[in-house]
Amino acid sequence: MGAQLRVYKRRIRSVTATKKITKAMEMIAASRVVKAQRKVAASAPYATELTRAVTAVGTGSNTKHPLTTEAETPTRSAVLLLTSDRGLAGAFNSNAIKAAELLTARLEAEGKEVDTFIVGRRGLAHYNFRERKVVESWSGFTDQPTYADAKKVAAPLIEAIEKETGDGGVDELHIVYTEFVSMMTQTAVDSRLLPLRLDEVAEESSAKGEILPLYDFEPSAEDVLDALLPRYVESRIYNALLQSAASKHAATRRAMKSATDNAGDLITTLSRLANAARQAEITQEISEIVGGSAALADATAGSDR
Repeated sequence: MGAQLRVYKRRIRSVTATKKITKAMEMIAASRVVKAQRKVAASAPYATELTRAVTAVGTGSNTKHPLTTEAETPTRSAVLLLTSDRGLAGAFNSNAIKAAELLTARLEAEGKEVDTFIVGRRGLAHYNFRERKVVESWSGFTDQPTYADAKKVAAPLIEAIEKETGDGGVDELHIVYTEFVSMMTQTAVDSRLLPLRLDEVAEESSAKGEILPLYDFEPSAEDVLDALLPRYVESRIYNALLQSAASKHAATRRAMKSATDNAGDLITTLSRLANAARQAEITQEISEIVGGSAALADATAGSDR
């Protein structure tokens, strides 16, 4: 009984230490998700207005540009997958990876060759383990991305979209990330960044009662689109990185809260088992004392006779 009680006490100490760690991680994630939410809210207006400006230029001119013109027969696509560098975030990474695999399968079914770009060690590890080709990857900034990180990610993608497919370029650019809806809801989504769907943006603006502004192009619409292309891609990727970071922190907070609650329940169960083992040990000791006392009394009575 004594050995069993020691086992319970050792497990209680271990689980208590784990509970302290998960509680600390929960508090850290809760503080970070608030900051990430503010960054998402601050970056959204710029990305939205830049998209509207590109749409206005695209609809107001007949210029053929990679930003607004779809290839007649697209044969090659690029997919950018955003994951995290660390785990302990529930199904956050697996949902994003699953969405990217479904998108890749759909594009390949359409007869397109897919080049995969990955942000985050978790996504890269998944693809490397399955020996899937990754054109380029980035890591080390997924928890707190900056605009400089977005520019670094966007550079090879912009270069690929500007090249001819025969020279290793792509006709389309897709992005897969986790959209932050609320503290309890984060959804893995895929979106086509390039070419920009002008009709959808125009319809969305009309549904909101917005009117696209009119622009005069100087020196030309093509030069304006050339200048807006990197800004558009960078801003959209930056917003997606921020959304992904906020979603990851929210998922970590939720996972760590669940782990802390489970540790508390386990400590309660182990404490009850330890109390039962202690009570059984005390009962056994009392029984041994009473039995020994009775045996001693019988021995004394026998010697007196």
